[in-house]
Amino acid sequence: MDSENLQQELKRLKKENAVYQAQSRMLEHFVSAARASADRSMLTITLQKTLDVSIGLTGAEKGSLFLLDKDGTVIESILTRGKASSEERSRLIGTVLDQGLAGWVRHQCQLAPGDCRVAYIRDTEKDDRWLTLPDQPYRVRSALAVPISRKNQLQGLLTLLHSQPEHFSAESIDLIIMTAEQIGVILENATLYKELDDSFHRIEQAKLEIEAYSHALNSEMEKGRRIQRDFLPEKIPQPPEWEVAAYLHPAIQVSGDFYDVFQLPDGNLGLVVADVCDKGVGAALFMALFRSLIRVFTFGTGRVNGLSVPEPNSRRLNVLTAVHETNSYIARHHGKMGMFATMFVGMLDVSTGKLAYINAGHEPPVLLRRSGELLLLWPTGPAVGLMPDMIFNTDQVQMDAGEMLIAYTDGVTEASSTADEIFGRKRLHMILEKKFPTASETIARIEDDIFEHIGQAPQSDDITLLGLRRKEKS
Repeated sequence: MDSENLQQELKRLKKENAVYQAQSRMLEHFVSAARASADRSMLTITLQKTLDVSIGLTGAEKGSLFLLDKDGTVIESILTRGKASSEERSRLIGTVLDQGLAGWVRHQCQLAPGDCRVAYIRDTEKDDRWLTLPDQPYRVRSALAVPISRKNQLQGLLTLLHSQPEHFSAESIDLIIMTAEQIGVILENATLYKELDDSFHRIEQAKLEIEAYSHALNSEMEKGRRIQRDFLPEKIPQPPEWEVAAYLHPAIQVSGDFYDVFQLPDGNLGLVVADVCDKGVGAALFMALFRSLIRVFTFGTGRVNGLSVPEPNSRRLNVLTAVHETNSYIARHHGKMGMFATMFVGMLDVSTGKLAYINAGHEPPVLLRRSGELLLLWPTGPAVGLMPDMIFNTDQVQMDAGEMLIAYTDGVTEASSTADEIFGRKRLHMILEKKFPTASETIARIEDDIFEHIGQAPQSDDITLLGLRRKEKS
């Protein structure tokens, strides 16, 4: 190899080594910035380091760097002028990209994406492409504008400046051209990293907002639960020779189930177990409405929204009549909501043990006879609230000493295990056949068996139980 060829080879190796060193410094900085604190934008730091490396390769004194999106809009920048207000930055960027050398290169790249070239001004005083900005605080005589592209997509514009004319040599221009593609890779990665980081921040912010909303919602639901508990009887009446027990466990904080036990003016007992369709807040609101209407139409006087309420001394004053009135009220005033309730409503003559009842589409309560027979009290009419003027037939059973009635909602029989096996009526009846001595013990045993059956599965529906037992005569 002759001396001239050797010098060219050494020159080539020197150039490649310089490019390699520049790429290594930028890559090393990118990794360091990615691991650094989020106090500053990693993308901004990467742009500044890229500009510093480019200035070092070419011996430039100053420079600017614009990062563009797919539409050619500047998404990040390092200005030659350094610090500037947001308004001033926007004005400078707009002017440079419209009339300056960087804008000239961008325009040429848009015309020929596959042939995006460097623009070199040897002497700004002799080249119309150069734009001297108003109040420019530095002197420029030579300028180099380098497009940074990847896969024929213009990603950025690098402008390098010097105060002397013809500063940039062919060798330095070759170096920056060779480096530009790698700069594109680094900037692409920095952009993707920023987008990913922004996404994580948005997700984290959304998570915090959801947690705050969830906390507020839980707080409101808890208030609703406490209010709803107040609709249940604070103290269940216990007439002589009778025991009444009840249990309610909502699937969520508020429930569509309810029970009620109250004494009538004649000393007899009103019993209600009901299940409003659906779940959640809507069902809970209608639960309060159904419960209130049963009470109003049982004890109130006058008129409620055009519907008559029996007088206290009327022969119609009983909880069974209230079922008819409640049905008409709901159907006429809230029919569009499509809300209804199944319910078992009973009126117990505590002296004789006669239980008159309406089963409005509800699960059949079980009457455990002294003989061990299980008598099911099947529906005598449809659910309450479907249509006005529905017919609800009344039926009657006699409860003797030692006999017990268990009324419940379908959350009992339809409680599901982790294997999707329902609890079922058969299992409920098997528990009742064991004949526990009190209503409280019977309900407690049913409760235990249900939750043992559910195990780790989510509770799918509200669970409500009401037990009525006529005590043995002493």
